[in-house]
Amino acid sequence: MNVPVMLQPEPSPGGPVQVFYQKPGAAQRPVVARAEGIYLWDTEGKRYIDGSSGPIAVNLGHGNARIAQAAQQQMKLVSYASRFFFENEPNRQLADLVTMHAGPGLERAFFVSGGSEATETAIKLARQYAVLTGQASRWKVISRNPSYHGATLGAVTISGDFVSERMYGPLTRPMPKIAAPFTYRIPQEHTIESYALACAEELERTILREGETTVLAFILEPIGGLATGALVAHDIYYRRVREICSQYGVLLIHDEVMCGVGRAGKFLASHYWPDASPDIVTLAKGLASGYTPLGAVLTSARMVEVIAESGGFMHGYTYSSNPLSCAIGLAAVSETLELGLAENAAKMGQRLESHLREIQRHRRVLGDVRGRGLLMAIEIVKNQETRETFPASEQAIARIVALAMERGLLLYSRRTAEGKFGEWLMVAPPLTVTSTEIDVIAQLIDDSLKAFEAQENN
Repeated sequence: MNVPVMLQPEPSPGGPVQVFYQKPGAAQRPVVARAEGIYLWDTEGKRYIDGSSGPIAVNLGHGNARIAQAAQQQMKLVSYASRFFFENEPNRQLADLVTMHAGPGLERAFFVSGGSEATETAIKLARQYAVLTGQASRWKVISRNPSYHGATLGAVTISGDFVSERMYGPLTRPMPKIAAPFTYRIPQEHTIESYALACAEELERTILREGETTVLAFILEPIGGLATGALVAHDIYYRRVREICSQYGVLLIHDEVMCGVGRAGKFLASHYWPDASPDIVTLAKGLASGYTPLGAVLTSARMVEVIAESGGFMHGYTYSSNPLSCAIGLAAVSETLELGLAENAAKMGQRLESHLREIQRHRRVLGDVRGRGLLMAIEIVKNQETRETFPASEQAIARIVALAMERGLLLYSRRTAEGKFGEWLMVAPPLTVTSTEIDVIAQLIDDSLKAFEAQENN
């Protein structure tokens, strides 16, 4: 019998042809070779500090032995079994563990393959619940401008980003947006507190304008991700939003894809505001620490019982609650809890913030420092006093990222809505980071900003 020979493709002289996201002629990115702890090495032997945990995902750092062992063990048992035929023990155990630490009102979990799927799932869950409870007129999901809740079309619809809307808007149904409660650039007539309250009151006005019986949900990141650069609103905002949602029967969704599972210093960032608890929470990223695609939607037993009694959730994906991903997630969440990494994030976050505020005092391009735990951001400005941003033509944020990478530091960045809301670097190392490593990260940031300022002076 002739056995087919598997041919390896010849390397392309112009770069790998399957990588279609790079601009023609762009410098090729280094090829990663290995990773351990907070470090990655490329094939040339250069070491990089993962200063943003990839896209704020690798909470446990790289090369975690417990996760590797859990994955191997589960693959030997059963790597995949459809939830339409079987339940599986890793799914049960992960659901129990996550909901136990999420707390009252979030007793049920549905697992998916990432943050965008979690957003889609949360919206469908809210809609099906509304229909089943006699509220079929509710379908509008209010969100903030700017905001980001995923890359699928449903998530694009509820994300506040006019650049994305220009491209994909015709494929979606527009949803209402309200202002995000920024703390750095606010109207002159406001304080941070009064502006936060004004943004919350805009939610109420929007509900009334749209028709209170048509509004299904309001979604927000309790601590901002890339769209708002680790924004933490004034405490009054969260309480008032909860009151308004409760008053008008609007479901409150907290998007904790980035800030959840210990990243912000508590298991859920929502736990900072216990009197403003959400009805639904979405998780991803740190849920499996980047070791497998995994996300989750948490909600109350009451909501799930209504849906279950109707015949079940009209939604699902091929890889929903698959045993391999759940086993990896179980190992990741267990490691997070047993090592006290939320507490370490809070402690190391304070040290990091102290360093960043010191840098802010002598680096004129560092306009703002904000965040909570190990979800921090530094906003880059042309002028600290006026808070003016750099023109797009100067590519300031991209240059700083390149300067940091030259020095062996990886930072995630964003220029939101073509710079309308500013541009920032996310500083969010793995939750396993030590005080010595925090000090090194801060020094590399300072060095990179110093080099950028030198370029600007020439």
